[in-house]
Amino acid sequence: MANIKQSDENQQTSSTNGIDKTNGLESNISAKTEPLSSNETEHEINEKNYDGEKNTIAHYLLPENREPFIRLLRLDRPIGTWLLAWPSFWGLIAAYRSELSLYPGLPADQTPALFNNFLASQPLLLFALFLLGAFLTRSAGCVFNDIADRKIDAQVARTKSRPIASGAISVKTAVKVLALLLTLALLILLQFNYLTIGLGVFILLPILIYPFMKRITYWPQAMLSLCFSWGCLMGWTAIKGSIDLPVILMTIAAFTWTMGFDTIYAHQDKEDDAVIGMKSTALKFGKSTQTWLVGFYGLTIVLLYVVGMLIGAKLIYFTAIGMAGLHASWQIGTLKLDDPANCLQRFKSNGVFGLIVFIGFTADHLLALALK
Repeated sequence: MANIKQSDENQQTSSTNGIDKTNGLESNISAKTEPLSSNETEHEINEKNYDGEKNTIAHYLLPENREPFIRLLRLDRPIGTWLLAWPSFWGLIAAYRSELSLYPGLPADQTPALFNNFLASQPLLLFALFLLGAFLTRSAGCVFNDIADRKIDAQVARTKSRPIASGAISVKTAVKVLALLLTLALLILLQFNYLTIGLGVFILLPILIYPFMKRITYWPQAMLSLCFSWGCLMGWTAIKGSIDLPVILMTIAAFTWTMGFDTIYAHQDKEDDAVIGMKSTALKFGKSTQTWLVGFYGLTIVLLYVVGMLIGAKLIYFTAIGMAGLHASWQIGTLKLDDPANCLQRFKSNGVFGLIVFIGFTADHLLALALK
């Protein structure tokens, strides 16, 4: 009997070790299938898994019964709007800076690209329009994504509390909200030149396709990266009216940057995604994620350096890009792939990365104006 008992214990130990080798997937499934505690409702558990902010400006300005709409529009997660806005801001300020390099003898507001271009001659208004456009586009994309993924979201711990998946907002109501957001975004888009308008219309298709990519490929992050990096082109063309080599390289830099931070984000859901059959680069890369991040972020930094050289940037810009590189290194070095909270924090920190790059472009442009 002792031998039989010992054999059983050995089998149990072997089985446990087998579970450990699968990155905790089986233990995670087991944890999710345990019955609810008598002291916790399903709603309370969903709220624990909720990763949005609960004390935003929207929460103070809107009544409490508007919480489902706050979550639908991602007003509780402003980082997404900033991550979408930064590439367009890079494109805008880089275009202004390149004009100073191309026409050093002309006043800043009389270069060919700015002449007879009211919006380009009003930078604060232009930046405001792009920020509002980023918010509307991102919100519209999230609403469409929630409609398309409502059945999937209901099976993922982090997304169960989303308003459509939880039934707090009907699909019919969500479609009306989506139509309003797209209409407002179109009104903003129509303020720009024909090339920028065309670019804005073109990117609508990838935005609509993105929610379905995780069903068919391990690279859905590539489609999202295309959508997020497109702002570089739109910002640049709003000033220049043309697509030039610097902005092409900048767009690729924004693409690889987005590939990096969205892969980090995807690691939050990798266990649920594996169970329900969804795909992502987090599942594709697995334990090699940090190596891929070195490649993505490294290429981003190199391309931003080249962009700086092409537009005539000075030392202050390259110093900022070096700081952005250090920030990216910190992300990779401190990332814990199996810790969702850590992944979310590293993902959100990319708002700082985008700001550092923008400060570099802006400081260099202001210095060029001062020396003109």
